[in-house]
Amino acid sequence: MKNIAVIGAGTMGNGIAHTFAQSGFKVQLIDISEASLQKGMDTITKNLDRMVAKEKIDEAQKNETLNNITTFTDIAEGVKNASLVVEAATENSELKLKIFKQLDEQCAKDTILATNTSSISITQIAAVTARPKQVIGMHFMNPVPIMKLVEIIRGYNTSDEVTKTIMDLSKTLGKDPVEVNDYPGFVANRILMPMLNESIETLYNGVAGVTEIDTVMKLGMAHPMGPLQLADFIGLDVCLSILNVMYDGFKNPKFAPCPLLVNMVRAGKLGVKSGEGFYDYSQSRKAENVSQQFL
Repeated sequence: MKNIAVIGAGTMGNGIAHTFAQSGFKVQLIDISEASLQKGMDTITKNLDRMVAKEKIDEAQKNETLNNITTFTDIAEGVKNASLVVEAATENSELKLKIFKQLDEQCAKDTILATNTSSISITQIAAVTARPKQVIGMHFMNPVPIMKLVEIIRGYNTSDEVTKTIMDLSKTLGKDPVEVNDYPGFVANRILMPMLNESIETLYNGVAGVTEIDTVMKLGMAHPMGPLQLADFIGLDVCLSILNVMYDGFKNPKFAPCPLLVNMVRAGKLGVKSGEGFYDYSQSRKAENVSQQFL
């Protein structure tokens, strides 16, 4: 397995492409937008430059990583020789189902199809394909080149062979894969998102301010980043989407998103990517500093 296709050049997609390419894989990075592909490649280059500056890699390794990535706007051309496709498009179930139908038609019969979804059912995604045994979840954490965890999510029909292949592959990337079963939110977000939502409720109810809530969690619970800052970093729209998936899946009110979160997303205050969320990222390149603080 040497040819990997990655669908989506956004934050997660370019991070996944970077990680595979740095590990010696040939990567086809695919996006419908040429501008998004260029932005994604610029991000990968900047992140590699930081790693060179910190002496984590050398200039030759940086150039080799970049040379391992080829970009495509045509999905059929991009996935043609792929042994594995990792979908990292927006966390929207309709979009993902559409992409997987297309991938099933255009990929070779033995190609494994993986999704980086953080909450959507792998079984539901697999059901739109003629290869449900070869569909699996690979939930990378952000920033992908640094974070060790990959949640490997088995759909109802995912085969043992495919699961073992993806577990072993994740280890070759220097990751620590953890196998979990297919329920809304899996493990990471089933635990994380209610905490973030409760932090937003705490703010909404006037118990404390943004910095006070984050300071309590950082100093009292040894979290590297406060929950409201983390929500900004993830994207408030993404948090809302994941909470809605879990609420729909479990019908449990503990997963119902806070009204403040709903209103902030409606107002376009999405966190780092929009320049404003619970914090203001519009000044002095704050957004870039936050999103790249681990690199």
